[in-house]
Amino acid sequence: MTDRSGTVLRTLVPARTGRVVRVGRGDLVRVVDVEGQQVGDLFAYVVGPAGVTGEHLSASHTRTSTSRLFPAIGESFVTNHRRPILTLVEDTSPGRHDLLIAACDDARYAALGVPDHPSCARNLRTALGAGVEVVPQPVNVFMQVPVVAGDTLDWLPATTAPGDSITFRAELDCAVVVSACPQDLTVINGNGPTDLAIEVLR
Repeated sequence: MTDRSGTVLRTLVPARTGRVVRVGRGDLVRVVDVEGQQVGDLFAYVVGPAGVTGEHLSASHTRTSTSRLFPAIGESFVTNHRRPILTLVEDTSPGRHDLLIAACDDARYAALGVPDHPSCARNLRTALGAGVEVVPQPVNVFMQVPVVAGDTLDWLPATTAPGDSITFRAELDCAVVVSACPQDLTVINGNGPTDLAIEVLR
């Protein structure tokens, strides 16, 4: 059912889990922080006639393309084949996002002393299937890890308020996976993981 905002699909991403949505070229995909201070790991894969392909949004290729740590409004994220896949079109959040930090995974939590902890890498594989061999660097929306003096990284809580969002336009047919990051051993998710939502608009 379509509401007045043009939303045709809203998918809740419960805390600590991930969800996938299919979007067509020209569609808008919006990630909404439902309760505030929640980081989302976003992955995007090109979809072809046979399904999800190995061509995916690449953080390193995007930084090369934009010469920024994170694209500005109107700039595109590109794939490992250097093709635009998502363009940043709107951001109602404080604008703190990350394109440096790897997705949390089993090894990360084992190093933190919790070896069987939910992770964004697991959430990606659950959403797309066991065929995901390499977990790409995600787009960490709402994540605040600034580069500070001495070229070190500072891990800070997300500053988003309930309802803050970031919106992308699909430049290719793609599968977008969003993980409501399960990290509860550092401060990035404030008082603990909460829900996100994905809205697809045409």
